Amino acid sequence: MFRVIPAIDLKDGKVVRLRQGKEDEVTFEATNPIEVAKQWVERGAKVLHVIDLSGAFQGRLRHEEIIAEIAKMAEVQVGGGIRDFRVAERLFELGVDRVIFGTIAVERVEELREFAKKWKGRVMVAIDSKKGRVAVKGWKEVVELTPVQLAELYDDLDVSFLYTNIDVEGLVSGIERERIEEVVKSLRNPVYVAGGISSIEDIRFAKRVGAAGVVIGSALYTKKLKFEEAIKVEYEKV
Repeated sequence: MFRVIPAIDLKDGKVVRLRQGKEDEVTFEATNPIEVAKQWVERGAKVLHVIDLSGAFQGRLRHEEIIAEIAKMAEVQVGGGIRDFRVAERLFELGVDRVIFGTIAVERVEELREFAKKWKGRVMVAIDSKKGRVAVKGWKEVVELTPVQLAELYDDLDVSFLYTNIDVEGLVSGIERERIEEVVKSLRNPVYVAGGISSIEDIRFAKRVGAAGVVIGSALYTKKLKFEEAIKVEYEKV
């Protein structure tokens, strides 16, 4: 089932939106993450996408208590600073459905492959793309892998992928369709798309090319996109 998924990005105990992932470029802020999550669920969200931005920047998870509360409300996928498999397992114990791995997916391939074999269907590999290359460590460093090259290291396992185009993240300017289509159609496993989604047509395009869902942040928080309209695409034939 195709899913329209609201993003809840946590920084210093608040929900924020950042422009292109830059730590000091906050475009939206809300003080009560639990209330934000509750509102998305009440409005029909089946899945929530929670990123611990403080964790991503500092290299370790910082918002476990908030994440545990949100995980009680809906299906949840969590990422940000998860660079230790014991932390990932603790998140599973807290009720998190999928854990998103970014930096580890590049730096510790064999270890993550073994972890994914143990936790089938619960590992999500982040494919964070900056100018066609994979970005790691809170999007601060770029490596030589392309998004598809990274994903192919895991595509034979029971995992899912999160493709984020950093070049358009947080700009509410639309998506780069060719790059999305290339990634989705190159891989066997489910691919969720994030970054720049700002219209119903962007969502429909992602569904049409075979994405498993879209993660939307800034367009919802700035009210450029109405969630009630966006979620209807889950049930449309496109």
